[in-house]
Amino acid sequence: MKLIVGLGNPGNEYINTRHNIGFKFIDQYLNYKKIDLNWKNKFNGLYLKYKNNKDDVIFLKPQTFMNLSGDCVKKFIDYFNIDVSDILVISDDLDLNIGNFKLKLSGSSGGHNGLKDISQKISSNDYKRLKIGISNNKLVNTKDYVLGIFNSEEINTINNLFNNLNYVLDDYFVTDFEKLMNKYNKKNK
Repeated sequence: MKLIVGLGNPGNEYINTRHNIGFKFIDQYLNYKKIDLNWKNKFNGLYLKYKNNKDDVIFLKPQTFMNLSGDCVKKFIDYFNIDVSDILVISDDLDLNIGNFKLKLSGSSGGHNGLKDISQKISSNDYKRLKIGISNNKLVNTKDYVLGIFNSEEINTINNLFNNLNYVLDDYFVTDFEKLMNKYNKKNK
């Protein structure tokens, strides 16, 4: 069983913020696959089970705040007996420009509080990541920036990126992850 975790913050006031790009991409991907968004609630997370070819997949949007995402993820791992190597976490990344993304096999949190909490709660950094660029504005406090919303030009760039990321996620289910990284990872532009 695979677990696809999109990170974000719950609540209407956060829906269109940069920090919620993990939630946004999961919703968009499920729409692209024409999967009914019949979310269920368990362990303080919204989840959806899906059969992809022969794989069972759980899409998860933790409903804790970002910096407590690990509580929900850990409970899903334990309850559904999911191996850490079968987890893909989708999150925002300040170090990548808008329109860029990076696949990572494992590693540190890079200062991302959601990733940091997941690593602490599951006692491992060995889960896969899809990091989506939100750029950074050093003139704005980081917290205010990630909780800010995209402008219309950025939204167009994100929508175009999501169209490409649909194919990346499709390939994720059928391709070795190192081959996936070699195929899709490019320099930050």
